[in-house]
Formats: sequence, structure tokens, C-alpha cells
Amino acid sequence: MAGGKKAGVHSDRELLRAKKLKEDFTGTDPWRILRIQGEFVEGFDALSKIGPAVAIFGSSKFTPDSPYYQAALAAAEKLAKDGLAIITGGGPGIMEAANLGAYRTKGLSIGCNIELPEEQEPNPYQNISLHFRYFFVRKVMFVKYSVAFLIFPGGFGTMDELFEALTLSQTRKIENFPIVLFGSSYWEGLINWLRNFMLKEGCIKEEDFNLFH
Repeated sequence: MAGGKKAGVHSDRELLRAKKLKEDFTGTDPWRILRIQGEFVEGFDALSKIGPAVAIFGSSKFTPDSPYYQAALAAAEKLAKDGLAIITGGGPGIMEAANLGAYRTKGLSIGCNIELPEEQEPNPYQNISLHFRYFFVRKVMFVKYSVAFLIFPGGFGTMDELFEALTLSQTRKIENFPIVLFGSSYWEGLINWLRNFMLKEGCIKEEDFNLFH
């Protein structure tokens, strides 16, 4: 486990905070770099031999009676039966559903948990459970060890993961990487906005709509 919960809650905030005193910079940042390096080493060591995997994203707010929760569970079951590992953010909601789907079909279920002020608890359906202080380290694990992203409805965190993957695909940092959006009615407004504003203003190209399905 990459550090204790209490110590890691505000690690991202401290990393990004402007340094006003020389003592702050020389006293904390070198150690923070070592901690970041340690998270990369732990993640690479744990995931380097898992085989092909699909990362599943979505809101932590959906409960088991939600159609989206049930759909994520069913999708993960199917993917796991086909021999794919499942990677999630390790929390509740869609993440729990996906981990459960893989776990109960004896597939490999992986959680890349993040330490938050709200003290998010890992769901109990993980064969491999990693804990990260830093969002950017965690996102590297998702991209590096997945062959595709399956993205269910979600909030800001889900949008962050979606647009990071789109950016990496658009800039060819990753190639042949399917990004699948589940729930056409949920995503319709966003896709219309991309067309009516980003595309219309020339900020993206028509071909960029081929980056997701």
C-alpha cells in the first residue's frame, strides 16, 4: 500500500501548492518525488503481468438498483468470461459493479484506489487493490495497463478520465485504443456541444469524433 490514508489525503493539493519559502521547496519536494516514484514502482510491479484488461469508469453515486450499475456489472462479467481483466478506480457505484462482475466470475478484478478527503473505502471485490495519493500516477496505470476504456455516466472524475484518454488518442500518445461511451441519452448533450461549439469554432476536427464510440 502506497502510504497511509491520513497522510495521503491532501498530497495532490500540497504538490500543486505554490512554494513561497525556500525551506518549503528544499524540505518537502525531494521527498515528495520519492513518494511519487514509489507509487509508480508499486503500480508497475503489481500490474505488469496481468494480461489484457479493460478499464471501466463511471459515477461512484449509483447504487445496485440503478440500471447503470446493473449494466456495468453485466459488462464486466462478460469481459471477464472472455479472459479480460477489469480495472476500476476501486470505489463504490460503477466501480464496485465492475469489480463485482469480474470477481464473481473468477476473473481478475483490480482496483486503483485514490485517497480522498471523504475517505473513500475500497469496495470488497478486488483481487489486486492498489492505493494512490496522486491522481496522475493512478491515471497512468489505467492507460498503461488497459486495452480499452468503457465509460459509464459519471461526474467530473469520469469526465477527467474520458478527456485524458481522448487527448492521448488525438495526439497519438496511445493508438488503437477503443473508448466506448455507455448510455447514449446521457452522452448526447455532450456530443452535441462538441459539435456545435468545439467543431464549429475549429478547435477539433470531424475525424476526432472517431476517437470514441
